[in-house]
Amino acid sequence: MSQGVNAPTQHELFMLLPGEKRVEIKEDTRIPNTVTIILNKEDHTLGNLLRHAVLNQPSVLFAGYKVPHPLEPKTLVRIQTDGSQTPVQALRDACQTLVASMNSIKSSWANEVRLLKPAGATAGTGMGGAHMGGLGATGGYQQQGYGGQTYGTQGQDPMLDQSYPDLA
Repeated sequence: MSQGVNAPTQHELFMLLPGEKRVEIKEDTRIPNTVTIILNKEDHTLGNLLRHAVLNQPSVLFAGYKVPHPLEPKTLVRIQTDGSQTPVQALRDACQTLVASMNSIKSSWANEVRLLKPAGATAGTGMGGAHMGGLGATGGYQQQGYGGQTYGTQGQDPMLDQSYPDLA
């Protein structure tokens, strides 16, 4: 599938150019205790995660993000605090909370994989098909469903069939 004329190539969406920084911080001189964090080569995924985590910090008055243009892989996150904490410290605390949450998810996932392995189950069973939009414990190929065909047959999803040595 070809890309549009103005669309960046796939690697340009995540690879930093020489001298380009992943994160830049610009203080807002018009509004006290406010900064704009520029996340280069990032999109809505990280922007919304950070916005949500920063808003959970007690000292934060405002947190929002935007992606200036769909063809420009950059996200702007604006943070304003009440002054009891700097916006950068609020961001650091939010990032620590996010890392702890991700580690908890990874640990829970690894535990569930360990529980399934001794029973001889394969990926896709025992979870009620939750990862397949509720298609049932075995998933399966069905002629009916949204758009006429639904995929999720056990043993045919290469991502689910990979072995994960760090989860063993």
